[in-house]
Amino acid sequence: MLAIHHHVEDSYSTKWIEYCEKNAIKYKLVNCYDSDIMEQLKEFDALLWHWSHMDYKAQLFSRQFLYAVEFMGIPVYPNITESLYNDDKVGEKYLLESINAPLIPSHVFYDKKSAMNWIEETTFPKIFKLRGGAAGHNVKLIHSKSEAKRYTSKAFGRGFLATHREVAIQDRIWYFKRDKTVKSFLNISRGIYRFFLPNPKNMMLPIEKNYLYAQDFIPNCDHDIRVFIIGDRAMSKKRIVRDNDFRASGSGKAIYEMDESQKEYIKIAFEITKKLGMRSLGFDFIKDENGEPKIIEICYAIGIVGFLKSTGYWTKDLEWVETGKVVIEDFIIEDFLDAMENKK
Repeated sequence: MLAIHHHVEDSYSTKWIEYCEKNAIKYKLVNCYDSDIMEQLKEFDALLWHWSHMDYKAQLFSRQFLYAVEFMGIPVYPNITESLYNDDKVGEKYLLESINAPLIPSHVFYDKKSAMNWIEETTFPKIFKLRGGAAGHNVKLIHSKSEAKRYTSKAFGRGFLATHREVAIQDRIWYFKRDKTVKSFLNISRGIYRFFLPNPKNMMLPIEKNYLYAQDFIPNCDHDIRVFIIGDRAMSKKRIVRDNDFRASGSGKAIYEMDESQKEYIKIAFEITKKLGMRSLGFDFIKDENGEPKIIEICYAIGIVGFLKSTGYWTKDLEWVETGKVVIEDFIIEDFLDAMENKK
């Protein structure tokens, strides 16, 4: 029997529950925050928990917990390899460099003096990032040494909140300009409300400080390519950069049509996913000045709406399979159950 942690609606677990109901698969909902969860799990064959990077409680223990469950001999999704680097761009740097993956040149410093020395020697602009953050949050284009020094002083001083309420309002204004709907307009007022009365759970996330993470800036990019590998399938889309911005992540503007030109990215994504031994892995790619694909960042999972508009996927042989629609959560649980069956 499957154990599924179901924390919020419209999450991976929602679709996993629907899949189990539809296919008569035995499951039971569990709460991974229970103190006796390890004892509870002894009656189960596997555990599914897509923990949120915005959950301060999950950030405290999820990686260690999932490894402990694996140590009991119980299959989990995500496993320790997939979970360890979830929403950790600094950790991803080391992982990708270990296999010589085509990562955008990335730099990390753990003391202010080293960071300031690098700033004096390097060129600008550069992209400065926090370890965590999705949809383009916690990413800043730094234009000059003086701006970089101010950022660095804050990084090694009071630090940064894990969520930026001002940026959230700016995003909502962008979504309204893009969508021009009543819903997107009302979301601006919700953003203003949260600016003055922040979500208490978000404020529980730790302050990001005492490190500096930066990536080289590649100019003149009007899009990036998002690839999501699940087993032998690859979904891909072209994400358009926001107006008067450098970020494609979080723009909500994407092209989903089957595109032969994306095969080079997909091939790289399959190869890296296999090398890392992961069952699912998302990639953000752009091309450098020489036309070579470069990885911006990776994550074992993506947002649930990420490929709802896709009509098919690529195989590992780079053949297109038309399915009419794509439900990534179904692909994940199908592969998970198949792997369990094959081990019997």
